[in-house]
Amino acid sequence: MVVDVVVGVIVAVLLLTAVVGGLSLRVVQQFQRGVVFRFGRVRDEVRDPGLVALMPVADRLRRVNVQIVTLPIPAQEGITRDNVTVRVDAVVYFRVVDPVKAIVNVQDYNFAISQVAQTSLRSIIGKSELDDLLANREPINQGLELMIDSPALGWGIEIDRVEIKDVALPEAMKRSMSRQAEAERERRARIITADGEYQASARLSEAAAVMSETPAALQLRLLQTVVEVAAEKNSTLVLPFPVELLRFLDSAAETHRRGVEQRDAAGEDAGEVEAEPEAPTLPGMERMEQLELPPLEEVLDRSPLDPPERREGGGAGKAEGQGEGEEDAT
Repeated sequence: MVVDVVVGVIVAVLLLTAVVGGLSLRVVQQFQRGVVFRFGRVRDEVRDPGLVALMPVADRLRRVNVQIVTLPIPAQEGITRDNVTVRVDAVVYFRVVDPVKAIVNVQDYNFAISQVAQTSLRSIIGKSELDDLLANREPINQGLELMIDSPALGWGIEIDRVEIKDVALPEAMKRSMSRQAEAERERRARIITADGEYQASARLSEAAAVMSETPAALQLRLLQTVVEVAAEKNSTLVLPFPVELLRFLDSAAETHRRGVEQRDAAGEDAGEVEAEPEAPTLPGMERMEQLELPPLEEVLDRSPLDPPERREGGGAGKAEGQGEGEEDAT
């Protein structure tokens, strides 16, 4: 009976020891730090990862995560310095460097950092221009980080980095920016094209000066171009006039023009008036003017059946007889 009582006492002591040990031992993970409160007062010593022994009933342990926390900032709508309405969202990366301040100085450091980040983001939108938000984000990110880091230092929190994720613009502003970018591209394209034309014209001028010294070079260049075009074998080739022929015609026209100008100048100086050109004389017209037509009575007395020679002879004999009769009568 005495043995049973002793065994029972021993078992009770062991159970009590196990319960007390369970209440006084805690495990802190590698990414955590432990803050101990003894009777409501925080202990300055921060418990490292591992097995932590606490005073039963008197001590309480708060674990604090020291990993880098990624906190998205909801999109904030604001007006930039150049009076453009935009919606900007960002993301904040931070971590706890002083677990005691993070637990004691602020009730919920995650919520506090979120509110400070939203307020700072709206403030930085009003101080910046639209072009800076779109193109020069690095200075804005640094300014936003400084604005959030100022109150966070008192909470034992270090801001690792802050980045703006997206800038939402109104549709009208997007169309205006598209037209501006298109106009800028068009301007640059025209300038490049004009520069290319200028350089090409300068080179062509130099080539023309070289070819003018040796006319055969131009003909060789023409033949080379013909060979290049004929190599395709899919088009009809029309050869132009030789350059020498064109030059000859040009020189002939110039010579004729100069001769006409000289004649006009000489006629004006001498006071001469150009006469009208005579009518052209056709061949045989002089012979027709020398022929004389016979009298009308002789033509009527002729018989149409007589040959031309007889009629001419008869007419002549009759004319001679009449003449002799008239002489006899006289």
